[in-house]
Amino acid sequence: MSSRHHSTVPDPIPARAGVGLRTGHYADFVAAPQRVAWVEVHPENYMCAGGPQHRALGMARDCCPVSFHGVGLSLGSSACPDRAHLMKLAELMQRYEPAFFSEHLAWSSQGGQFLNDLLPLPYTKEALSLFADHVDEVQNFLGRRILIENPSLYLGFEIRDMDEPSFLDALVCRTGCGLLLDVNNVFVSGSNCGYDPLAYLARFPLAAVEEIHLAGYRVETDADGAEVLIDTHNAVVADAVWALYRHIISQIGATPTLIEWDQDLPAWDVLLGEAARADAVMAEEFAHAAE
Repeated sequence: MSSRHHSTVPDPIPARAGVGLRTGHYADFVAAPQRVAWVEVHPENYMCAGGPQHRALGMARDCCPVSFHGVGLSLGSSACPDRAHLMKLAELMQRYEPAFFSEHLAWSSQGGQFLNDLLPLPYTKEALSLFADHVDEVQNFLGRRILIENPSLYLGFEIRDMDEPSFLDALVCRTGCGLLLDVNNVFVSGSNCGYDPLAYLARFPLAAVEEIHLAGYRVETDADGAEVLIDTHNAVVADAVWALYRHIISQIGATPTLIEWDQDLPAWDVLLGEAARADAVMAEEFAHAAE
């Protein structure tokens, strides 16, 4: 456990690529923490008193900026965010002072039942009002601005009042939250739901993006033989996703970018290689902009 006394101001996340710090890579990270620009963790994995999780996270916080990426608040549920969960989250934030805290445009629990997935919500005025109220509640409780991530979709709702970029833009305007743009989710959703990712990005409120996620997906076929992309976070970033990422960086400039790999963890150097590729894209686009 770290004994460092942190300042009251979190270390900012640099406009570089970081990696998700998972249990299987603790030993690699501890052996050479200086190889990483920043790390992101799921705070739900650290809602315990101590143990190897806190040892690794304490070391991470001592040597580089940290971001929290929540998966348990279920902001799209009809019920208000769980107060006990918020209290544990606030304690972790006080302990580690993450530069960012992000959550999902999704829901995962209802009536005390918890699902092991992040489920979509309809883009209606009623859903927007409910979701905005929950974002406001979390921001007020934590005393800080949070980021909301666009989801991966496998089908769309027939009933809706707006598209996803418009929903997120309205959410930012109502709550003052920021956005986490998951590029893999844009590509996966576009392929599964039949829309052009570039057209989606043209409508996306890019000015509100403070963090980017990159990850891999798996290709499956449904009962009718149609191709379905599954957001698995268990593979290298696809070339088509890298192309979208380059397009985004050309629009908004270098932005903190996370390589997300949650299953079938690769060798540590493979993960760091993906981060180096993202850094290279940002450096190349900076060079082009300076010409």
